[in-house]
Amino acid sequence: MGEEEPLGIGALLHWNSLLVLGSIFVTLVGLTTFTSRLDGVHISIVIGLLILSIILLITAADFFIEGAKGLAEKAGIAEVIIGLTIVSIGTSLPEILVTSTAAASAGRTGDTAMMDLAVGNIFGSVLVQITFILGIVALVTPLNIRPDWLRRDGLIMLGAVILCSLLLWTGGGLSRLEGLILCSTYVAYIWWLLRNRDNIREDEIETVGEIRASDFSWTTAAYLVMVIIGLFFAIFAATKLVELASEIGKSMNIPPAIVGTVMSGLGTSLPELTVALMAAKRSSGVAIGTLVGSNITDPLLSIGIAAMINPLVVSTESYGLIMHLIVPATIIGVTICLFMMYTGMQFTRMEGGVLIGLYIFFLVLLELQRKGFIVL
Repeated sequence: MGEEEPLGIGALLHWNSLLVLGSIFVTLVGLTTFTSRLDGVHISIVIGLLILSIILLITAADFFIEGAKGLAEKAGIAEVIIGLTIVSIGTSLPEILVTSTAAASAGRTGDTAMMDLAVGNIFGSVLVQITFILGIVALVTPLNIRPDWLRRDGLIMLGAVILCSLLLWTGGGLSRLEGLILCSTYVAYIWWLLRNRDNIREDEIETVGEIRASDFSWTTAAYLVMVIIGLFFAIFAATKLVELASEIGKSMNIPPAIVGTVMSGLGTSLPELTVALMAAKRSSGVAIGTLVGSNITDPLLSIGIAAMINPLVVSTESYGLIMHLIVPATIIGVTICLFMMYTGMQFTRMEGGVLIGLYIFFLVLLELQRKGFIVL
């Protein structure tokens, strides 16, 4: 279909994907407007709106990725570079937007709960992707590991998580300068990958091939509209998600750090789950690369941008929970995951079950802490 005449904006306006995206947006706006006029809203309605916001965020992010990839291809940029840059950032767009929105909200209102949610969202996303989501993928399809990939991206992922954690530990938050350091580290990583793209071309071409979203060919104008619409809807959805998640946490007396770590972290990681499951069916190792790529972006670029928007300070109420449970659990989860990759250079179904068990154990610890059985 790539040799056919590219489709224009007129065809785009009638494309099912755009119609579905618009329908979700209209539904969310309509329900939000209706419920805002009520004196009291049942928690089940708020949860329903939260789920709808997550669906809109994922759909919009996918729309943005398709448009951005198309523009890069039109500009003659090699597909391997598209996969390493645009797609890598695109799959992490929900985390970037949710964390940045929470930071901006904290800057406007001075609400430290939003900062806790932002930090919890990043570490929650990394932890859920490297344990629960990777475990599900391994249960579906055992995965083989390439030694070159493990030595490269696997260790960089661990280093990114440790660097972000150390900066948080030294001062109880992230300053704008530290955010700049994280973002600069991510840029240096991308630059290094591009400098060595010939050595990693085979792995990355397979990854990009698995995540192509559509076989349609569009005009440059149509791709530009995709980027604009996708980004607009994604920002709107991220804003609503943060508002609703915070509202649920307050109504159920759940600390913002837990809301960000579990609800928001799991919700914004659904794009990686979808991509990884699709990739696992056709190429072992590609699914892991998808998740690890996101887990390098999140602790460097996503939280780095948020800190540059507004310095992040972990609140006194959530300091023990974040620094003594959530952050260590993330580091331990990443380390165990890499150890499993190293032993035998593959992920078995049993190891996938162990990873899922680790995440469930983490959720149990969070609940015990919330009920006061664990004091941090």
